[in-house]
Amino acid sequence: MKNFFTVIGGMGTQATESYLRLLNARTPAKCDQDFLNYILVNHATVPDRTAYILDHSQPSFYPDLLEDIQQQSLLKPDFMVLICNTAHFFYEQLQAATAVPLLHMPRMAVRQLKMQYPHAKKVGLIATKGTLADQIYQTELTKQGYEVTVGDTTLQKDVMALIYEHIKEKGQVDVKLYHSILERMQNDFGAQAVILGCTELSVAQEKAAQHPYAVIDAQSVIVDASIALAQQIRSGNKINIQDGVIN
Repeated sequence: MKNFFTVIGGMGTQATESYLRLLNARTPAKCDQDFLNYILVNHATVPDRTAYILDHSQPSFYPDLLEDIQQQSLLKPDFMVLICNTAHFFYEQLQAATAVPLLHMPRMAVRQLKMQYPHAKKVGLIATKGTLADQIYQTELTKQGYEVTVGDTTLQKDVMALIYEHIKEKGQVDVKLYHSILERMQNDFGAQAVILGCTELSVAQEKAAQHPYAVIDAQSVIVDASIALAQQIRSGNKINIQDGVIN
């Protein structure tokens, strides 16, 4: 197969399915051949990312992702997408292991934030404890001059419950809880926009988007980027990706 990209997912599988649903739904296709060429790696047994980031005595997820990157590189995809925000903890090492461009979900989400909500100055970030601990979003947001809030311990407890107890364990979105988190981010912590820094939260947004809050869904951003790049490649145009961002 030529003119294709690789999706490295399975972290978790429902979030990866959400990416694929959005990818296929948004692709302008009138027949089978109009859809995009891609390979899905649903590596569900990758060790828990948050567990390792918070406690390095836990199994590292790096060897598994490195193996995926190296295996897929042999097939020569045009680019790769890593469907897990927390897994970007090892982004630099993974990109260094391949000549294939690897999109950087957090950087692309922050760029979309600047374009979509140009007047926002204070940004709420909801994500796993691992993503918050590795500071990947905070670093990117601070570089762009944003004030960042992650709420308080009660809000973070609710975020983790939504991600792990409801979506990962039960396969369900607690709509009331999701909307409550967004409401508190805006009303209690002054967030003018909220970044969803976890792909399980992207599942929540996909299934419960009926709310008035300003949200940047990192996975939705990477879906649109995947489509744009794939269409460029199919048209015979070169793609330009630097530091994980489309130029």
